[in-house]
Formats: sequence, C-alpha cells, structure tokens
Amino acid sequence: MTPEDIRRQVVVEELDLSSDGRLAVVARRTIRGNRYVTHLYAIPLDERRVAKPRRLTTGLVRDGHPRLSPDSRRVAFIRTDPTDHDAIASIVILDIARGRERVLAASEHGSVREVAWSPDGRRLAFTAEADPPRFMVGPVPPLGARRTRARTADAAAPSPRARRITRADWRWDGTGHVDRWSHLFVVDARAGAQPRRVTAGDWGVGDIRWAPDGRTIAFTADPDPTADTRPRSTIWAVDVDAPGGSGDQAVTGSAAATPRSVLAPAGFAHHPSYSPNGRWLAAIGVLEADPLDDVSPGILLGPADGSAPPWVLAPELDRPVGNWTDTDLNGWMVSGRPGPCWLDDATVVATVTDRGRSHPVRFRLDPATGAPVLPPRPAPRDAPGPWSDATSHTLAVAATGTIAVLGTLGTRAMELMTLDEDRGGRPRWSTRSTLGSAWQRRFARAYMRRFDAPGPGGPIETWVASPPEAGDAPLPTVVDVHGGPLGGWAPAPHVEVSLLVARGYRVVLPNIRGSAAYGRDWIRPQLGDWGGVDAADVHAALDHVIGLGLVDPDRLGVLGLSYGGFMVNWLVGTTDRFRAAVSENGVTNQVSAWANSDFGPEYARAARMGDPFSPEAIDSLWRQSPLRNVAAIRTPLLLLQAEADLRCPPQDNEQLFIALRHLGRTVEYVLYPDESHVYASSGRPDRRIDRMTRMLDWFDRYMRA
Repeated sequence: MTPEDIRRQVVVEELDLSSDGRLAVVARRTIRGNRYVTHLYAIPLDERRVAKPRRLTTGLVRDGHPRLSPDSRRVAFIRTDPTDHDAIASIVILDIARGRERVLAASEHGSVREVAWSPDGRRLAFTAEADPPRFMVGPVPPLGARRTRARTADAAAPSPRARRITRADWRWDGTGHVDRWSHLFVVDARAGAQPRRVTAGDWGVGDIRWAPDGRTIAFTADPDPTADTRPRSTIWAVDVDAPGGSGDQAVTGSAAATPRSVLAPAGFAHHPSYSPNGRWLAAIGVLEADPLDDVSPGILLGPADGSAPPWVLAPELDRPVGNWTDTDLNGWMVSGRPGPCWLDDATVVATVTDRGRSHPVRFRLDPATGAPVLPPRPAPRDAPGPWSDATSHTLAVAATGTIAVLGTLGTRAMELMTLDEDRGGRPRWSTRSTLGSAWQRRFARAYMRRFDAPGPGGPIETWVASPPEAGDAPLPTVVDVHGGPLGGWAPAPHVEVSLLVARGYRVVLPNIRGSAAYGRDWIRPQLGDWGGVDAADVHAALDHVIGLGLVDPDRLGVLGLSYGGFMVNWLVGTTDRFRAAVSENGVTNQVSAWANSDFGPEYARAARMGDPFSPEAIDSLWRQSPLRNVAAIRTPLLLLQAEADLRCPPQDNEQLFIALRHLGRTVEYVLYPDESHVYASSGRPDRRIDRMTRMLDWFDRYMRA
C-alpha cells in the first residue's frame, strides 16, 4: 500500500434497520476525483448469509443519515452536493420498490442535520439551521435564500460586516463560526407539505427521537444562559401537537409548545430513547455534577414524563458507553450511533468499549419499576474465534431481536454485522456484507500482535503492527500515540499504520494510562499529570517490545495526532531516544491553548489541567506544556497542522516551530488550508496523500540513513 492508495479506501459509515429485521440500509463512501461521494445500499437480511446489496442512489452526491419508514417501504435521508460548499443539505424521500426520489418541500431553514420518522410514518421531524443569526452584523439574507440563488461566483453568500461576540460558544471545529443554531421542525411526509418550526432560542437541538405516542419528541439541548462557560446537555421533550401549538406559537415561545426537561442529571445526558411502551426514557450520561475524565458515561434511565430523577442502569460497569476506539477505518466523517436502543420494554442495548474493543451490550430492567434485574450482558470478548476483536461503530436493533452493527473485525474494514442468539441463548455473530472491505484485498494487511507490557501502573495493553513476512527480526519502529487522551487503539489499525508497515516499519500502539476503556483507576493517575504517568507508559511499552527483540532501539520514531501530538512534543523534549518525530495538530502551550481551543476551558477542567485564574493554576498548565522543554529538543521534528483546526489551532504549534527555528534545530511546519482537526482521516484526498507522503519520507530520511 502507498499513499496514493488512500483514494481506494471505502467506508460503510451509516446504518438503519427495518423494524422486522429483514432489511438494512447503509451509506457507502468512496472517493471520486478529489471529492467524497456517498450512496445508499439496501441489504436484505432474510437469511444468515452475505446477501447481494442493492444500490439505491447514484450520482455526484453525499447521501447520508438514512432512516427507514416504519413500514420499510421508504427511506428518508439527507443529501448534500459535494461540489458546492454553499449548498443546503436537504431531505430526500425514496420509494425503495419503485426507486422514485422526492425532495422534501423547502422552507426558510438552512442545512438539515438529522431526520426521524414518526411512529405512524406520516410525518418527519428534522433539525436544521434556523434564523435569527447569533452574532452577525449587517445585511445577512435568510438561510432559505441560498436555495434559489444561481450558482455563480458572484452569487456567493455575503460576508457579514462584523460579528459581535457575546458568548464563548461562537466557534466549533469542523463547523467554523456557529452563526445559527439547529432547531426542531416537523413536516408531513406527503408531497407539497411545508415544514413547521417547533423550537427556538439561543441554544441548539440534537439527537431527536419520537415518543411512541407520535405526539412528543425528545432531544438533547443545553438552554441554560451560562451553557457557553459551563456546558451541561440534558434531555428535553416537546409536544408538537399541543392544543394551539402552531409553528408560529412554538417559535415565539407559547406555553403550548414550550419544551420541558424530562431527564436532567447533575452531570450530562444525550442520545435519548423511549421504551416501546413509552413509560421510560434512556440516555447516555453521567449522574454526578462536573464530572472529570475518569467518570465513564453510562446508561441513564428515568420516567419519560420527567417525574423522577434518573438513575444508572449498571453503576458497576466502569466502562464508557459508546465507541471510544481509535481507528480511521470508520472514516471519521460521521458520528456513530451507539444507542441506547430498546429491544423490548425490558431490554436496552448500547455499545460499550472495553480494552480497545467495542461491543453491543444488553442492559436488563424491570419494565414496571425500571430497576436493573441482571448485570449487563456483553458480547463474549474472550470467546473463541475472531469476534472478540470486533468493534461496533454504529448500532441498530429490530423488534424481532436482531442487533445490527457497522464495525471492524480484526484488521478488516467496516462491514455490516448482525448479532442474535441461538436457541441456547448463546450470542451468534454473522458478517452480512463485503462492500466496505473489498478494497483491502489487493493489499497485504498488517500483522497485529497483542502484548501486555509491564508498566509502572500495571500491564499496558499494546498492539504491535508488523509487515506480514517480517518474522521476529528487529526492525525500525514507530510508536504511535492515540488521541484523547481518552481514546484507545483497537485491533483495527489506522490507515497510517498500514502505510508504515508497507514501508517496512513496525508500529507500536500502546493504550497508556488515560485510555478510557480500562476503567477509572487507569484514567485517574493521568489527570493533571500530562507528560507524567502517560509518558512513563510509552517508554515502558517500547522497552518491553525492544526486550522481545522486535525493535531496533537505534532506529526509533514517534508519531501522534491531537493528544498524541502533545505526547510527541513532550517526549522529544524529555528524551533523546527517538531518531525522528512527527507531531500533528498537537498541543504545545497549555496556557494559551486553554482559550484558543474551541472547547479548551471545559477540556482542561475535566482533565484537571489548570486554568488562568490563579498563579498556582497557571503553573499547573505550564508544567504540562511541551514548550517549556523546547531548548532540550534535538530530535528532527515534522509539525503537521490543519489550518482551520479549532480544537488544537495553528497558533499552538507555531510557538514551537518559531522557538525551534531560533534555536537552529531541525524542524518543518506544514499547513493544510481549510482543514479541521481530523483531516488526516476526513480531509480532502490530495491533502491526506500529501500528509502521509511527508510523514513516510520524514521517517525514511532520519531513521534509515
């Protein structure tokens, strides 16, 4: 595999499942020229075998967020134009049998973000950008005006005269300026119907879910006026058919359509889901106020009417709900759907991450009281066969008991898999597609081995990726540090790992302290100690693999993105054991990053890093800043930076680059225009190829000489 082969990568990245479990619809992303296109495919699940998929959409489009109607005859999805950055993302309804598409009637709203069918299939709820603008000053046309604008160079959306910023949440990585919130709309699914706006306010709506009664919609929101400085998302509900609750009244705040809080822990909650009987509401969240990073989100449950505080279904779990593994075989372009989903009134299913793998887990409860009745039932991670090394990126369930996931299996890319039980109640996995991983067949995959490296805080689960025919001979080796720090490496490697292996390197992938999927005790020591216990674990994992004879200790490199980039910057300032280093979108100065990052203050609080409000707290930030060690850096360092990154912005790495230039050290700084934080996996293809080519050449130049 070479960097140019990035153009061959295919990602099956979104999923929905019919209520009878007989049909799945997936979104498949490919690269055409220098653009990403996404099409929908229908995959029958009538038999336990890989079935031939049926392509549903074509053309130069990005079709995503598929949602099957309750009768499975139609699929609603969101379509964007990859050739026009100004185009509005709109809703399309497709008759599956006839292949007929219909674009939903336009209204005065912007790009659609989510869509959901009502239980009777007659209406759709969706979220979309809505006026008024939050900070823009000057004549700004309404969002709907872009629909009728001719697509010419002189018809571009006007730039505002200014932005009057009054809140700290005016920016977000991957979005840029948050000029408008997304709000809730409802529309009849029949042709010609006009959408009706339901919510309004200086806050946004997400994670929409209909109640079984077809009149109520739950969603995630944070309407508190101080949400920009102390974020706390909770679950709200609105009666879209309340007497007198017309669209106009809902927008102007009529009591008939005013959202009400229904699941509000002291910590946070998101991704609501109603039980089939409408009695309970489940969500992902944390009960305790102001949680730190060592508190894993779990499944919260409470009465759907909000009449009692929520509780945790499995407080003893000590593992995070959701997919917290690091692999770009899932594309990083869309967020996964980890649940919770209801199999029946007594069973909730959600993805749980444990030791670098993520599997669906069943949570059992008493449908009358909501009390847990059995411990969570995970998929058998230690069972014989390859299924223990599966990861689940997106989850869907059917009323018949079928669980479907999009996920990786070992080193194989994302495919559709199903999980059900045999007559003895034993879990049974099946792979149901090949359209996501066929591109890998032309390449020799990395040979992955797992070791428990002895570390100062306990065994460090460490993956070692090697060329398939390398044997046990010592090779030049790159240690790759994951992001987060709450992320964690999985059996499925990043594309960059495959490319390094193809160039003849081993890659060491340690899940050091701070990785979320090993429990609270593995995270807590790293809080407020960036560059301490985590750096010690990197060295310990390397020492172990060197002791096994797999690594040439004189030809070591280090690589990392985001928090991994921080770790690269830290390691080269505290040791000379590396011959070359590549830091990407990393952190250099925690003092300035506190405010420069779009989520810096809350990120630093949860990680117990410090703040600028006292000399002691500033000292804490500076103590964990690689810039303070810059004079000791002598390792050749390549700094890669997405220019539009708002999570770890360019100003941070520029400080390190300028300092190293003045010191006369070997350093290069490469900026990628218009790209955000995870451009390495989701950026423009030619930039991803350039990034990977420079990385390989840098290691070759300094590690193979």
